[in-house]
Amino acid sequence: MKYKTIMLHRLPKNNWYQDLNLEQKSKWYGQIADAYNRTRPRYPKNLVKRAVEIAQLSTDAKILEIGSATGTATTTFAELGFSLVCVEPNAEFCQILVKNCAPYEKVKIINTTFEEWELEKNQFDAVLAATSFHWISSEVASLKTAEALKTDGYLILLWNTPPQPTQEIYQKLLDPIYQTYAPDIKGYEAIATHQKNISGLGNKVTDSGKFQNLVSEELICEVTYKVDDYIALLSTLSPYIAIYSEQRQTLFANLTTSLHNYYGDTINLSYLSALQVTQKV
Repeated sequence: MKYKTIMLHRLPKNNWYQDLNLEQKSKWYGQIADAYNRTRPRYPKNLVKRAVEIAQLSTDAKILEIGSATGTATTTFAELGFSLVCVEPNAEFCQILVKNCAPYEKVKIINTTFEEWELEKNQFDAVLAATSFHWISSEVASLKTAEALKTDGYLILLWNTPPQPTQEIYQKLLDPIYQTYAPDIKGYEAIATHQKNISGLGNKVTDSGKFQNLVSEELICEVTYKVDDYIALLSTLSPYIAIYSEQRQTLFANLTTSLHNYYGDTINLSYLSALQVTQKV
């Protein structure tokens, strides 16, 4: 195989996105909003219903959602009849969110960051964050969330990890491409690694002293994507957004060719979907 020489952009380590300022965070996903809406997996309805049960939410409950994106979790909660105030910093996401939530009269959308959102103290039965809570400044996240909740209110964290092929397929087919074009990107992570990361995020919330009685549940979801949609999905993930455009395009072109040659048009993937529900102290 003949490889093209390109400049590699090496990613900072650990939670580098926490170092982005609020303006950068609000614009981070702007260029891939349509792909995000089309390819990001939704949250399993049985997992959402389980979260509602643990949080003891009645049908007239009022929920604050942090980082709604295009509504991958929002619409499921809205379908259950809840009132939602959705705080979403990205303008392009908000435009799609408005369309996706048009059938639901009890959904209010505010285009701002959670850090800059004007706090409504003790107003919400639950705060919801679907694969978004890690984006909030650590000094703000638990404290402001607790202040927004009513006495004994609940924080509901939902997590979807990126859908991915099996480790065997990754090592056989994709790892050589990543090593050549994007060696700092982890194209595959074991479920145990995801479980550990998610567990750490939940423990961080209870360690703040603002929440207690953490309940965690999870399930493995299997999905089938068109190969081109899988590549579009990758384009919505932060490590890929962070690298140089030429590097990203070359990586995606080689991944696409390899996957089409091996699979044809579709690829089977799996991902971890998890909930964490914890009560305000």
